[in-house]
Amino acid sequence: MKKLIIASTSTVHGKGYLEYILPELRVFFAGVKQLIFIPFARPGGLSYDEYTTVAKKGFEKIDIEVKGIHEFDDQKNAIEKSQGIFTGGGNTFELVSKLYKHNLVDVIKEVVENGTPYFGTSAGSNITGVSMKTTNDMPIVYPPSFDTLNLINFNINPHYLDPDVNSTHMGETRETRIKEFHKFNDTPVVGLREGSWLEVLGNRVVLKGELKARLFEVNKKPRELTTNSDLSFLM
Repeated sequence: MKKLIIASTSTVHGKGYLEYILPELRVFFAGVKQLIFIPFARPGGLSYDEYTTVAKKGFEKIDIEVKGIHEFDDQKNAIEKSQGIFTGGGNTFELVSKLYKHNLVDVIKEVVENGTPYFGTSAGSNITGVSMKTTNDMPIVYPPSFDTLNLINFNINPHYLDPDVNSTHMGETRETRIKEFHKFNDTPVVGLREGSWLEVLGNRVVLKGELKARLFEVNKKPRELTTNSDLSFLM
């Protein structure tokens, strides 16, 4: 049975890296002594080693060792043997490009479908959906495909922001961008606000965290989803 935590972010305002979700991760990764970290999204241009160090410091608080996927000569084998997987945030285009380059898309999907627990934040959450087409990121590289892991039958928009009625900004809102996406695609989109996440157990999907999420479906009015809402109907 597949097990995922799909989080909007790694860090919420006023708290340290992963601090807000560590209690959940302690339970989620129970029995896991070491997990594989995928640092390919490289937030702010961090090196893989630098980013992996950040992840190590976060997980050492719950006594889990972290190794970066780039540390292995045979990355496919490392994924196949992993006890758990964490894919961090950053740029989704770069992340997806590297996953295809290293032929890791299919193997990650396979092991997670077969029960290896997967945790993603931001870009690492984007890739759990049908495609990466609802990312907020700049297209700094060109991946071979926008198709991603398809572990859930909908897309994620992490860091979802509501329009600020007091702002003088005249650019498009997140809702506008998602409506544009739905002119060409039928895939539902869940806008995850900071500090919220989805818990996936098999085909059961539940919204967790303190904030509501926003669901966008083709030809339907967007609707708010409260904490503990069951989103399994999207699967």
